[in-house]
Amino acid sequence: MDHLERWLLHMGQHWTANMLLDLERYVVFAIGAWMLIWVLLAGVLAGRKIRGDQPPVRQMIVEFLISMRTILIFSTISMIIVISNHMGWLYGPKLAASWGPVWFGACLLLMIVAHDAWFYWAHRIMHRPQLFWTFHRRHHRSHNPSPFTAYSFDLGEAAVMAIFVPLWVIAVPTPWPVLGLFMAHQLARNTMAHCGYELMPATADGKPMFDWITSVTHHDMHHERGKNYGLYFTWWDRWMGTEHPEYHARFAAAVRKPPVRVLVAAE
Repeated sequence: MDHLERWLLHMGQHWTANMLLDLERYVVFAIGAWMLIWVLLAGVLAGRKIRGDQPPVRQMIVEFLISMRTILIFSTISMIIVISNHMGWLYGPKLAASWGPVWFGACLLLMIVAHDAWFYWAHRIMHRPQLFWTFHRRHHRSHNPSPFTAYSFDLGEAAVMAIFVPLWVIAVPTPWPVLGLFMAHQLARNTMAHCGYELMPATADGKPMFDWITSVTHHDMHHERGKNYGLYFTWWDRWMGTEHPEYHARFAAAVRKPPVRVLVAAE
């Protein structure tokens, strides 16, 4: 076996390992969320179900199959990191490992914040009419989302979402374990955003307790009514004026609390 064949075999092994890890994460979070929220806790959470109807079984099967394709795309694009590291072009992870635990935590937080910005703007751009049907239509066929909707992407959207991690690792010194924690976080939040039950604690007046974090209702309204492009945080939608004006009222309805009413005294 010559050098090229050994290199190709080595890269193939890395691709397979990445694909199996991504598949394992998806199965754990998507099927786990479905089993926990829709089966085991369905009775307990009945008062927090956002919509009255359930997504059809056929939709969830298609979402699962499309997600398998997305995982293949994610695994393929992640090879940019593997190849760069193998060729000795990637110095960041080794440098980051010497910066200690403070940078470890800061890097993870910065990566999450940066990904939220990436997602907001990519997501918003993909909603432009000239791009929507090519990049984002598949995801919105899930008008009433399920936990399996998280990775139900068109090919173009899957590539756009996948490229963030290689770009980040190339640009920012990132410890290797941060990548695993980031991927677990993004998949957990993505799955929860599509789970159909409001999980955010509410204040006495029916507002989200952590109003700077996107709730399940926040993203569910995106599938139903548009707007609300953010993934983790509500910042960008509020800064850009793209949060749905009925969001807080819909959240209050989902948690079965009356929304706060502000009375303005007559002058």
